Amino acid sequence: MIIAHSWCGDNNGYSAFNNEVKRYTDVRPSERQLAFNDMKYYNFIHFGVNTFTDREWGTGEEDEKVFNPSELDTDQWCRVLKNTGSKGIILTVKHHDGFCLFDTKYTSHSVMNSPLGKDIAALLKESCEKYGLKLGLYLSPWDRHEKTYGTPEYNDFFVNQLTELCTKYGDIFCFWFDGACGEGANGKKQIYDWDRYYETIRKYQPNAVIAISGPDVRWIGNEGGKVRKSEWSVIPWTQRVLEEVAENSQKNEADGQKMISFDRVDEDLGSREVLFNKADLRWSPAEADVSVNYGWFWHDEEYYRKNGYKKGSSRTGKELAEIYFNTVGGNASMLLNVPPDKRGLINEREIKILNEFSEIIKNTFKSPVEYEAAAITEDFSERSLFSKEFMLQDDEAGIKIMPSDSFKTVLLEEDIRFSQRVEKFEIYADGEYMDSYTVIGSGKIIRFDKAISAKELLIIITQSRGNPVIKSIKLYK
Repeated sequence: MIIAHSWCGDNNGYSAFNNEVKRYTDVRPSERQLAFNDMKYYNFIHFGVNTFTDREWGTGEEDEKVFNPSELDTDQWCRVLKNTGSKGIILTVKHHDGFCLFDTKYTSHSVMNSPLGKDIAALLKESCEKYGLKLGLYLSPWDRHEKTYGTPEYNDFFVNQLTELCTKYGDIFCFWFDGACGEGANGKKQIYDWDRYYETIRKYQPNAVIAISGPDVRWIGNEGGKVRKSEWSVIPWTQRVLEEVAENSQKNEADGQKMISFDRVDEDLGSREVLFNKADLRWSPAEADVSVNYGWFWHDEEYYRKNGYKKGSSRTGKELAEIYFNTVGGNASMLLNVPPDKRGLINEREIKILNEFSEIIKNTFKSPVEYEAAAITEDFSERSLFSKEFMLQDDEAGIKIMPSDSFKTVLLEEDIRFSQRVEKFEIYADGEYMDSYTVIGSGKIIRFDKAISAKELLIIITQSRGNPVIKSIKLYK
């Protein structure tokens, strides 16, 4: 058998070991980012006055009494989402309209002055604890109701509300900020004091990641679950990152359909050519946010018909599963929005889709295939690192796997505690070249059209930044 590229031979013409490569691999996730990496798949809950006014964006002038769910049940949210694979929930405690789903002393425009009169964030905290889910919070920086918006005093207002959220609802795994910035009730735009917001969160919730308009997790660049061919977690960090999020966030309610397919970022964020001589490199994992519906808040079928959504209200379970395979299986995480209806329940329409989605994921990974593995060893100039979970060490350039049965799916993971290293690899089955692939990172899911019956599977790493450190390789029927 002839292997197309031997990793230790030429590394596709790139240096495997030099100071520039070491600079890349020295960029590694924080403990909070490592914990976030284990989430993989979790949910958004968009719920608020828009649910009852049949809008995507509120004006900030809505009467609190319009918010009146008749059967609110946060246990039902958690039960449905837990049963369909979720690890956590991020609740929109305040959207751009300024209406708050938590008990805050800094505005009367909240759920406490609605007919419900209950702190939904507190209810969800208890439900998440009951069902073993993590809780995250989305507090919109843009506030179309608050009179101080557009003035320095608004930053005090926002920090005060952040402090409430940080100190009243237990451990928060994520604070989620988009980049929307428009006029408030006074016709002014706000200059956000991001550094102060981050300092508040770090003070009270040091284990929480700060996502999207934040330093820990980056937006993948669209709201349709699209990923890059090579999704890197080590990228150059500049103020431009936050500016692009702000520039490319939705500017109005009509942007919703556009954002489904919109892709505002460069295809290449982290190749060697992009990173070369860049001063500030950071670990910045990608998150793909997408909604089960074609809107973020719940609407009936008539809403979508009137607004020109030709595909109807919702994605199918099969479409969501493809997004999962491409995101979780493409070194990104998947944040799926599931909005409750006017009753305050996840609707039967969405439950059916979630069940279909969940079944596809479960069936894909329900039957693991055992195997024996051996290393392919050649001479290296440096010893490789050691991963306790799965070893590539002492000058190993690839892995030979002897499966006990046929398989259709391969899941590979790097040990990202040692950064993201693998740039390209190839797979051979009984000596036959199957395909070549790019980065692995937190997860690479490879699915074949038909079952592969092979006595020997070779995974050859043809290009890497230093020695690769593989955490796990799993095969499924």
